Amino acid sequence: MTPTRTRDGRAGDVVRRRRGRGWRAGLTVALAAALAVTGTAPANADTVRDLQYWLNEYGFTQAWNTSRGDGVKVAIIDTGVNGEIAELRGVVVGGTDASGIGSPNGQTPVGEESEHGTLVASLLAGRGTGAGNGVIGVAPDADLLTASVAFGQDSGSPKTNDEQIADAVRWAVDNGADVINMSLTRNTSDWPESWDDAFLHAFENDVVVVAAAGNRGSGTTQVGAPATIPGVLTVAGVDREQNASFDASSQGITIAVAAPSEDLVGVLPDGGYVQWSGTSAAAPLVSGLVALVRAEYPDMDAANVINRVIRTADPKGEEVPSPLYGYGIIDPVAALTADVEAVEANPLGSLQDWIRVHRRADLPEQDTADGSDAEQIVPIADPPPPRSESAKTLLPTPWTLAYITVPLSLVAGFGTLAALLGIGATRHIRRTERIRAQ
Repeated sequence: MTPTRTRDGRAGDVVRRRRGRGWRAGLTVALAAALAVTGTAPANADTVRDLQYWLNEYGFTQAWNTSRGDGVKVAIIDTGVNGEIAELRGVVVGGTDASGIGSPNGQTPVGEESEHGTLVASLLAGRGTGAGNGVIGVAPDADLLTASVAFGQDSGSPKTNDEQIADAVRWAVDNGADVINMSLTRNTSDWPESWDDAFLHAFENDVVVVAAAGNRGSGTTQVGAPATIPGVLTVAGVDREQNASFDASSQGITIAVAAPSEDLVGVLPDGGYVQWSGTSAAAPLVSGLVALVRAEYPDMDAANVINRVIRTADPKGEEVPSPLYGYGIIDPVAALTADVEAVEANPLGSLQDWIRVHRRADLPEQDTADGSDAEQIVPIADPPPPRSESAKTLLPTPWTLAYITVPLSLVAGFGTLAALLGIGATRHIRRTERIRAQ
């Protein structure tokens, strides 16, 4: 659909509405958004800003009095971010292409639904187009990194989706990301082993990873990786009434927090505006909140940043964590100002511990007394000592007890009792006869 143009020639002064159909990238990875054109509605830029209900209703505008995300780098691993649109001009400070078919700076949209990455970026760190105009992100002073990945079976990428994501995560960490936003899902709860090292690299370098839970309306009935990886901040979605979104969110035990996921306004790579729904849109709102917290508390480690976000969320009366809201609906003001007790480890789990339990790995080597290397042996409980063959034939077994020993014992017992009764009866008869004879 071609956007209408105003008299100044700027494309995009139309709010397009997309929802109802999920985006699926081939067989392995899907972007966690509901994207389907259902109509258009002319609007000026002021109306675009008015449509951003989450800024006031969730307290982001009030939170900006404390922090706007200045100095924090957020990496967007997605289909590429066009940093030339008005809202993102000067916001993208670095980029790469993990797909092999995009531009080296990661700013050329690639793959299916290639506009997805720019939409995510605008919600997170858009600068608007002027005072009160255009889309402004929830962390309007944060900087962005972009790693473009091409999803879809016919994307033309020489690498698999899994390989692209692993490479993108490593690049983001090595290029100074404080936060990584992943508005995508693998549609399975498991993930390839190549992701183990990539995500461990992120956690070991104090990076907060935020991932979308996925959408039931897109066919994602359960939360999928990377949102199932221990330590990842998984985002579910709620509707305008702050109830769990039926179509624009999945449910699961790994959900950490919930955020708005319906009727969110983003910017397309051509500068047009679109209203869309899905946890793809909710995730950058949480990534932006994480950026606000990291800017306000620059010395706070990732574990305590995550803890601050989840402990200040509104649980909506649910026992936490719940499969609908996790620890609750985000509260930006409380996340920045509340007193939160410090933690020693990531409250969302440890990927290292998970790997030790669930992955088979080579045992580490240890030095022996003579200086040679030997494989470390893990002790186990002692087994019972073996029996000789002759001992096996002499000792009772469950079968012999059930079918031979016990029945014979019963027969012998009844036989002995009958014999005793017979002897007693005979003696009684003889005694009676003697008495009569006398």
